[in-house]
Parts: sequence; structure tokens; C-alpha cells
Amino acid sequence: MSWQPDRLLHLSLAAQIKDWMIRQIQSGEWPAGTKLPPQRKLALSLGVNRSTLQEAVDELKADGLLSSRTGSATFVANDSWHLLVKQRLPNWQQYIEASIHKSNDQTIQLINEFEQDASVIRLGTGELSPSLLPVNEIQASLGSLPLDGKTLGYSSPQGSETLRQAICDYVKKRGITTTPENICVVSGGLQALQLIALGLLQPGSLVLQHEYSYLNSVRPFQSFGMNLHGLSADQYTAEHIRKVRGRRQAILYTIPTLHNPTGECMTWEDKNALYQLCAAERLPVIEDDVYFELSFEPAAPAMKSLDRSGQVIYIGSVSKTLSPGLRIGWVIASAPVIQRISDIKMQMDYGSSALSQLVVEHWLRTGLYENHVRRLRAELQSRAELMEILLKQYFESKASWESPQGGFYIWLRFHEPVITKELFMRLLKKKVLIHPGYIYGAQDAHHLRLSFAYGSEKELRKGMEMLYREI
Repeated sequence: MSWQPDRLLHLSLAAQIKDWMIRQIQSGEWPAGTKLPPQRKLALSLGVNRSTLQEAVDELKADGLLSSRTGSATFVANDSWHLLVKQRLPNWQQYIEASIHKSNDQTIQLINEFEQDASVIRLGTGELSPSLLPVNEIQASLGSLPLDGKTLGYSSPQGSETLRQAICDYVKKRGITTTPENICVVSGGLQALQLIALGLLQPGSLVLQHEYSYLNSVRPFQSFGMNLHGLSADQYTAEHIRKVRGRRQAILYTIPTLHNPTGECMTWEDKNALYQLCAAERLPVIEDDVYFELSFEPAAPAMKSLDRSGQVIYIGSVSKTLSPGLRIGWVIASAPVIQRISDIKMQMDYGSSALSQLVVEHWLRTGLYENHVRRLRAELQSRAELMEILLKQYFESKASWESPQGGFYIWLRFHEPVITKELFMRLLKKKVLIHPGYIYGAQDAHHLRLSFAYGSEKELRKGMEMLYREI
């Protein structure tokens, strides 16, 4: 044996001996079952004290690579090679558990998984049916777009200036007057929330919201250390907000028009009152307005239309109307906010798809978008009427609901607490996917978010019948 530990290295002699023994096992020089030389002889050949050798041997025994038998002889353990292979692999579960983003609730993970299964009836999906998307019209419009090398390259992190100007013109019907400098194009409303969380809020901040909220089913704030706090209808008061806020940084998240998941719509008076409350309390507001175009009756102007001080951060999107796959939305806010989230967006993805932005600009400027939305509203209203017929047929004595004012959803409340994980799993086994209330409000066992926007008439009829049989 010619190898000996190097006394000039920073590693201890015992650590060097341990590494050398591991190499002997890995290389096959010491296969499983090999009997090591007596410790006195081995220590002498390595040029170390027996106690130094014993330290290395004891560590390898603790790792399961060496074992002792009767008479104090030491052997290479039978499963030593497999243990070494395992030790060489990164402990990915440890990495995962220590990461910033926490895992979704298991129900949400299952929803995300089974929404990809075409054989599943989706009774709660927050997405338009493929049959409602203007596939042929979008394909036809691609031929008239002025494509060039720049179009196929990276976009500005803030977004195409011509699209931002088109958005300025479009949001005037919401009562919003803005400029391209006050707009950032984002990859959908969810990215807008992530950018706000990353760029504007500190860990420990408080995000106030409706007691039942879409935010509870995604993690744009929670994963970055912010705390969510749900407000019931009677808690939107200065006194309650001051009490729960304390000295913490806080922001209010609201979907005033066609709220997700409840479908509620604030009146103009309600929006004005909420804005004045937040202004008095110096509480910034995120107004998520991605559903307003789907209101069956003209929607009240946006809360952002009241804003003269930059207090409201406004989010719009075409994901709920034109195409979720285009991944185009926008944020309208004060210049410092836009500059900040544009910088964060550049660090994340170098800007939204330039091609998608060109498509959306074309649809906004030519009137294609408004014509499509008009037809879409009519189709959704017809589907909503069908869903109400089915609800009256199956659940009139068991549950209550409000007739939808637009959008995708009916927030169904059962008189008894029947919406459980067990029910979710039973239906899933029968290929029916529901969105239970407990993913929007902790411990809720009374509600379902029903969607009439995705399933076909046949699927809605079959799905509602199976829901009735399982409850």
C-alpha cells in the first residue's frame, strides 16, 4: 500500500482516510464483504495513530459503509455501493422543502393535473372552452400582421409602445385616462401579481382581500413571505383595517367586477366608498379587472377611474376573453411602480412575447376584439341560463345561489357542509372535476365554484347529474 494522508492539506488525517476508503469501495478495490486489515497494521501502513484510523472507521460505520463482526474484524457492508450511489445524489426533497415557493395544496395540484385530461368533465375551470376561442379569426389575422426580424426577437420589458397606446385608448371605456409610460405589458394577470409581490412588498406585508379569494388558490404573495387576511362584508371599516394592519406594510387586493370565485359585482357607490376608505387609510389598492368585459349588463366604471394620486394598481388581461395562450395582460400604475415592475420583469423573462403583443394590438385597433367579446357574452349568458336550469333541477332544495351577472362562475352554497376532500376524490374517480370552496377560503365546506364557461352542454348536464348523485 503506497497511499498515505497528506499532512499539509487542510483536511484532517481522519477525513482524508475516510475519503480514501470510500474511493476503495467505489472503485471495486474493496467489494462488498471485503475484510479490512487489522487496525494496528492498517494504521502503520497509513502512517497514522490507531486512534486517527479508528475515527475514520467509526464514521464509515455510522454511514453504513463498514460493519463489524464477532472478533472485532471490520468488513465492507453488503449494501455499501448502493449507499454510496444514494449519497452522491442531491437530496432534492431537502432543496424543495427549503425553497421560497411552497407547494400548492394537494387538491389544487390534482386540479392542475386532471385539467389536462380530455376525458374529465371540468365543472369549475376558470377558462373558456376551446370552442369559444376565435381560432379561425386569429389564424386569419396572422396573415395581415407586419412581421419582421424585430417582431420575432425580444420585446421591451415594459411592452410594445404601440400596444400600450392601444391599451390607453381601450381602457377609456372603463373611465381610465393614462399614458403608455404608465403601462407595463405582462404575461397574464398572475404575473402582474407576482411582479407586484417581488417589486413592491416586503416579507411580512399584509394583503387584505375578500374572505373567499382566488389568491388562496395560487401563491403570488404567500411564497414571498406576505400574509393574506380575508375580510367579511362588515369588516371593510377603518377600525378593522387599522386593527389587523398594525404597523405592517399593507395593500388591498380586490376584484370589484365579477369577483372570483363569488361572481359578485360592486356598484359604483360601493367602489367609490371602498376607494375613499383606502385613500383615508393610505392603503394602496390592486384592482384586478380581468372579467369586466364579460358582464351581461354594462359594468360600473373601474375603481382606477377615481384615482388621481396613483394609489390604485390596475390589472387587465385578454386571457379570460381572447386567448389564455397568448399570455398578454397589463398593469396600469404610477410611473415609479411601472419602472420597478418593468425592471423585475426584464430580470424574469425579458418581456412578453412580441408576436402575441402584435396580435392583441391588431385585435384592439381593428375592432375584432370588441366584436368577439360581444358574441362571447351572448354565448356565456346562454350557458349561464343552462346552468341555472340544472341547478334548479338538482339542488333547489339543497343549496342557494345568485344568478350570474356575467363571467364564468356561480358560487353555489349548500345548506349542509358537504363539500369535502372525500367528495372531491369520489367525483374525480368518476372523471368529474370540481373546485371546492375550501381552496378559496380555509375550512369552507359549504361552497362550490361552478363554471359554465368550459364544458359543453352534454358535459354540463352529465357532470351536474353525477354531482347530484354523490352529494
